[in-house]
Amino acid sequence: MQHRTIGNDVVGRVDVSAIGLGAMPLSVGDRPSPDAADAVVHAALDAGVTLIDTADAYCLDASEVGHNERTVARAVRSWGGSADVLIATKGGHTREGTEWLLDGSPEHLRRACDASLEALGVDAIGLYQFHRPDPETPWADSMGAMKDLCDAGKIRMIGISNADVAQIDEARAICGDALVSVQNQFSPGFRSSAGELAHCAQAGLAWFPWSPFGGMGDAGSLASTAGEFAAVADELGVSVYQVTLAWHLAQADVVIPIPGASKPRSIQDSAGATEVTLSSDQLSRLNAA
Repeated sequence: MQHRTIGNDVVGRVDVSAIGLGAMPLSVGDRPSPDAADAVVHAALDAGVTLIDTADAYCLDASEVGHNERTVARAVRSWGGSADVLIATKGGHTREGTEWLLDGSPEHLRRACDASLEALGVDAIGLYQFHRPDPETPWADSMGAMKDLCDAGKIRMIGISNADVAQIDEARAICGDALVSVQNQFSPGFRSSAGELAHCAQAGLAWFPWSPFGGMGDAGSLASTAGEFAAVADELGVSVYQVTLAWHLAQADVVIPIPGASKPRSIQDSAGATEVTLSSDQLSRLNAA
C-alpha cells in the first residue's frame, strides 16, 4: 500500500495510506451488523489502510449520534495489527429526527468535539474536520472555534469539508499550519470542485474526495455507466473501481480518496488501486471523459 503525508513540521507529519476508508456505510441505510462492520474495518486495516473517515452525524437518527465513531473505534481496538491508524472525524452537522441540519456555532463545535472524544475513547482527535459551512454562523467564527480546540489540545490537526477556495484561504489564515486537509465531493461525474483540488495541491493541503465513485446510490452502477473508465478497466484487467481511484490519485500528490464500503471485499478491492498504473494516454482519456 502506498502512503501519502499530511500535516507539516509544525503540527507533525503523518504518513497515511493513499486510500482511506469512508466508514459512513457502516452506520446509515442498510448497514451491516456490528460483527460485519468490524470485519469491514479489519479487512481495510489488513489491506494496509491507515486512514478512516467518520463523523458524529453518521447514524440513522438523532437518537444515536456518534454511532459511526463508536463503530470505528470498537473495530480498530479489536483489530490484531499494530499499525498506527488515523481516525478523522467531523462535527458541524446535526440530526433532528432523521433530518440533517447544520450548526457551525463555536458552542456546538465545542460540545460536538467533547462528544466525539468520548465516542472514540481518545484524549485527542487526530484529525477533526468542520463538516459543512453553516449559513447562520460566520465562517470565521467556526474556524476560530476549530483553532481553539486545537490550541486546547483536544484535536491535533484541523480539516474542513465542503469548502470553496475563499473559505479554504480564510481557514488557512485563521488556523495556520494546523489546517491540513480539505474534504469535498469529487468523482468522475462530479468535477465542479476541480478548482478547489488544484488550490489544495498548490497549498500542500491533503484532498479527501468524498463519494469518489459518485455516491452510495451510484457506485453500484459505475461499471456499466462509466464509459471510458470501464474501457480502461478492461484494458488493465482490473475493476472499474480501482481505475477510478487510480485516476483520483493521479490528479495530484495530495489526493487521498476515501471510498465507502460495507463489505470486506469492497475495501480490499479499493485498496488495490494503489498498485494500478495508468499510462499517459489512459489518464488523458479519463480526464477528457
